[in-house]
Amino acid sequence: MVVKEHPAVSMLSEFLGIPSPPGREERFGAAVREKCVALGYRPETDAAGNVTVDLEGRDRDAQCMVFSAHLDEIGMTVTRVLQDGSLRVDKAGGLYTWKIGERVVDVLGDFETVPGVISMGSIHTKKIRDKVITWDDVRIVTGLSPARLAKAGVRCGSTAVPARDGRGPVLLGEGDDPIVAAWTFDDRIDVVNLIRLLEAFKKRGVRPARRMVVAFTVHEEEGAHGAKVLAQRLKPELFVAVDGCPILPELDASLDGRAGIWSRDAVTHFDQAVVRDFMKAAVEAGTELVPVVYDGAASDASLVYDSGGAPRVATVGHIRDNSHGFEIARLSSIDNALKAIIRFAETWKG
Repeated sequence: MVVKEHPAVSMLSEFLGIPSPPGREERFGAAVREKCVALGYRPETDAAGNVTVDLEGRDRDAQCMVFSAHLDEIGMTVTRVLQDGSLRVDKAGGLYTWKIGERVVDVLGDFETVPGVISMGSIHTKKIRDKVITWDDVRIVTGLSPARLAKAGVRCGSTAVPARDGRGPVLLGEGDDPIVAAWTFDDRIDVVNLIRLLEAFKKRGVRPARRMVVAFTVHEEEGAHGAKVLAQRLKPELFVAVDGCPILPELDASLDGRAGIWSRDAVTHFDQAVVRDFMKAAVEAGTELVPVVYDGAASDASLVYDSGGAPRVATVGHIRDNSHGFEIARLSSIDNALKAIIRFAETWKG
């Protein structure tokens, strides 16, 4: 197989062209629905915007489990429209100014998408040397008047994300297992893997061990609101967030092809019995999960647990570097995460 034709790479490339900041996930949700319908499923969309696919399990009496990947991406929120038509912005989700740089962006108005360029000012002054740039120093230049922006529906509260050009994916290295790079996998590549999970179950004609809801959730980046709404409705025994594992200097995680599983994050210490079950399932699938801990991260799963939405939670996925920027991951790590998830879903009885 040509690497560019790998299902994860090709689907990621397609999804990278769909802007999906918090509160504006509707286009990405529609694309995911189309993929699920094409596989023969009947996806549903709830009032929050979550897209779900419900799979009957072998044990009909067991409480359900949820596997989720979030639809939203980090971006910017318009805080003020200036008289010259430029926009003051703040972060939407965990985006830092030094990660975004000066680049072309799409501003998502209510009626039109407006192109703009991030501006942080000129450097030809002694005062700018070694300056720490904050969101107060950032504006988006649109070239349009405030009246024209209003006609496009660009207002306080509108959101902006990097334009399609320059998002990737880019393949680095040679051979069948390159490094894949793109403007934030978070969480598109895990949406890809859950669609691939649905495809695997359909093609093989198998059912999960218990009822399983595959969910594509909204608004994870600013509080996991979609996942919380979903968990309150479904009341699952287990809620699994499929999300990446950022590399930190203190962790035994690298771009070596393994996937990872969160053992602790800033919100909770995860259910260690589930962690062990996932690691066992990975070995049975011919791969390995690296346990990781974070003190500056959270996921749909840990925030669902914190809200009382599920008694048991887990977070599992590929290992990546450059988190919340131009992220990089080994292609085999993406595939190995999928293998572990499929095996766990097929066998986990609680």
